[in-house]
Amino acid sequence: MNWLLPEYLADALPLEAAAIERRRRAVLDLFRVHGYELVMPPLIEYLDSLLTGSGQDLKLRTFKLVDQVSGRTLGVRADITPQVARIDAHLLNREGVTRLCYCDSVLHTLPASISASREPIQIGAELYGHAGDEADREVIRLMAAALAAAGAPASRIDLGHVGIFRALAEAAGLDAEAIDAALSLLQGKDVPGLEGFCAGLAEPYRAAFLRLPEFYGGAEVLDRAARELPRLPAIDAALATLRALAAAMPDLPLSFDLADLRGYHYHNGVVFAAYHPGCAGAVALGGRYDGAGQAFGRARPATGFSLDLRVAVQLAPASAAAGGILAPYADGDAALQREIAALRGAGEVVVELLPGQPLPEGPVCDRRLVARNGQWLIEAITV
Repeated sequence: MNWLLPEYLADALPLEAAAIERRRRAVLDLFRVHGYELVMPPLIEYLDSLLTGSGQDLKLRTFKLVDQVSGRTLGVRADITPQVARIDAHLLNREGVTRLCYCDSVLHTLPASISASREPIQIGAELYGHAGDEADREVIRLMAAALAAAGAPASRIDLGHVGIFRALAEAAGLDAEAIDAALSLLQGKDVPGLEGFCAGLAEPYRAAFLRLPEFYGGAEVLDRAARELPRLPAIDAALATLRALAAAMPDLPLSFDLADLRGYHYHNGVVFAAYHPGCAGAVALGGRYDGAGQAFGRARPATGFSLDLRVAVQLAPASAAAGGILAPYADGDAALQREIAALRGAGEVVVELLPGQPLPEGPVCDRRLVARNGQWLIEAITV
């Protein structure tokens, strides 16, 4: 049974691979015309570099091995974002705004869900060097456009802000262990568990933590949060940022989820998640992660997003593959060779029928190149 792959890994067969490559080109072309430069980090790096600022979640998802050259521990990347932050901070070292994008496989020790692959194709974009919400606005719009280009347009984009939870945790005096417990309960929408956790907290923080899962929906959520949460400067600033983003993007299907704290140990500002009707979870995730380059020698404002191209392609409507042209074997026939070269140069798929072979099973050819009265003509293949 040596043809079997490990669980949650799969080959991309011709039709799927062609669809992935078509969407990859479309999204990268979108990034290019918006000024995002493509980078290609290595598949493995020293572990401490890969896990910089990422928190425990990424540590558990990263495969580890020993480098036979240096003896140091290497990691197989589970996320490309820290690598891009390293490139911006240490290798490019530019002043002002830098826009970078990427697309490649990552590897996870465990699948993110029962239907997820352990080898997502991560495609994304990062903007460095601007701390204002103008950068977040650009990235959110780009995320929506990228999903459309990938064939899986967002039906909803949830905005949140980790500064709200962080301000409450600090004011309530929560230690690191309590913060992790509260994050787990909020992410799981475990209201009974959250009630038990908050039993020992003083007011108004007990009521504030219990209300966080309720702050979900349209713009009215921000007004409710302003009325019902403690008046802390960081909370006021976070709500003002979310209001500004919503006002600047009325054309996008924005909503709010103030208890969405994925990546809390990594993000430190606005966070966003895009959803598609065909997928139970988010199809794209992003947010602000200022200071991510500090470990590489230069802290920079940063915001970005990524998505799994495999998932987007699975959600995209199926499209019929363009048919190819079946041509006679051209060895020694200069005129036929020129005709085939011209067709391929124009973007046509031309398959030469090798001597003694039956019609190819793939790619599907719906036309045939035939000689008529001294000319090469293309005719439809009729069954």
